[in-house]
Amino acid sequence: MTATVRVTEIEQGIRLLELDRPERLNAISPELLEDLHAELARLAGDRSCRVVVLTGRGRGFCAGLDLVERHGDAEASAGRSAQDRMWLQKRIAALVTALRGLPQPVVAAVNGPAAGGGLALALASDVRIAGASARFGDAFVRIGLSGCDIGVSWLLPRLIGASRAFELLLTGRVIDAAEADRIGLVSRVVGDDELRASALDTAREILANSPFGVRMTKDVMWGQLEVGSLAAGLALENSTQIATTFTADQAEAVAAFLEKRPAEFEDR
Repeated sequence: MTATVRVTEIEQGIRLLELDRPERLNAISPELLEDLHAELARLAGDRSCRVVVLTGRGRGFCAGLDLVERHGDAEASAGRSAQDRMWLQKRIAALVTALRGLPQPVVAAVNGPAAGGGLALALASDVRIAGASARFGDAFVRIGLSGCDIGVSWLLPRLIGASRAFELLLTGRVIDAAEADRIGLVSRVVGDDELRASALDTAREILANSPFGVRMTKDVMWGQLEVGSLAAGLALENSTQIATTFTADQAEAVAAFLEKRPAEFEDR
C-alpha cells in the first residue's frame, strides 16, 4: 500500500485497487501517478492475484489530472521544457498500457466523476460497471488542448463507435451513467451502494474460470482490436486455444463439468 493508492485482498484471488485522494476526487497528482505505476507493477507480478477491481475512494472514481497541483505555480509550469513535458505526458499515458498489460482482468467500479485521465483508466479496464452517480467526460478540448489524449481517442471509438466518440471528444460533453449504459460504454448501472458488491460479483464470475484461459482471453481480446484481418485474428485465436488444451486446468474444467462440481484450478 502506498500513500495515494490502496490495495486490499478482498478474498483469495481478488484485489481491490483504490485511488486514495478522496479530498481531490482522486485526481492524478505526481505522487498518485508514481504510486499507481508501482502498485500495477506489483500486481502484474503477483501470481496469487487473478482479478483486480479498480475504484476510487470517496465521491469520485478519478477526476483526471490535478490541475491545481500541476499548474498551481504558473511560473514553474511555463518554464518546463518540451522534453520535461513530453516525459510527463508519456508517463501518464503509460498507465493505460500498464492496465492493458496486467495479466489479470480489471473490473472498473466507476463511482462519481471519471474525467480526462480518469476516463482513460476506465476505458483501459476490461469491464466497466457504473454507479448511479458516475459521470464520464473528456474536457481537454475545453481547456485549449486536443481531446485526443492518454489513449482515449483509440479506446473510445472501439468501445462505443466512431460517430459517438467524435461527438464526445469534439464537444467535451459529460455524460451520466444512464447514457453511458445506453451507448455501451459500461456493462451495467447499479445503485452507488451496490457498486462494489456488483463489481465483486463480476470478479467472482471471472475467478470461477481457469487462470490461463482467462489470461489468454484478455490477451486475445485486446489483440483483436489491433489485428488487421479475419485471417490474422483466426490465427491468433487458433494458437492460443491450442496452448490452453495442454494445461492441467483444462482437463480439470472438463472433469468438473461432467461431474457437476466446481472446478479446482491450480494454474498449471
